[in-house]
Amino acid sequence: MAPNGSRRELQLQEHWFHKGGVVLKFAGVDSISDAEQLAGFELQVPQEQRSQLEAGSTYVSEIVGCDVWINGGQRFLGRVSDVQFGAGEAPLLVVTLPICAARRVGHCETTTELLLPYAEEFVKKFDLSAKRLDMELPEGLLDLDAPLSSEEKQRQKTEADEARAAGERRKRT
Repeated sequence: MAPNGSRRELQLQEHWFHKGGVVLKFAGVDSISDAEQLAGFELQVPQEQRSQLEAGSTYVSEIVGCDVWINGGQRFLGRVSDVQFGAGEAPLLVVTLPICAARRVGHCETTTELLLPYAEEFVKKFDLSAKRLDMELPEGLLDLDAPLSSEEKQRQKTEADEARAAGERRKRT
């Protein structure tokens, strides 16, 4: 799928491994300039043609849309909206959750995003048919990425203003 949402069907002709990645050769894409026209496209494989994964592995499309539950499956945290790679050994789940859930308060309408490592030691149960992911997170992990309260935002603004004023005073002396 192209960045603009249009689709183009291609047939895989061959593939090979190169510098830690895989190079795909599509039928009718016969030059580097032809291949460059595909930069930014998303490669989609029909579900019935997907390779069988080893135990403990899953496709990103199977994780996105799953509800994340914590505290022994007793607390709904949010829904996986994306998966990010390259930030470390474990991919990061982008979990959309109500801000009130992040602050552990009552009903609210607004949402925020939380990044959770999709690491085997945190995943307790994954039920694909129910689109449910039960996780046990280390103590304090949710607090690391929680949105700032009004008081915390004001404190940060005050500290920034004071630091800026101190810098101005140093410049004048």
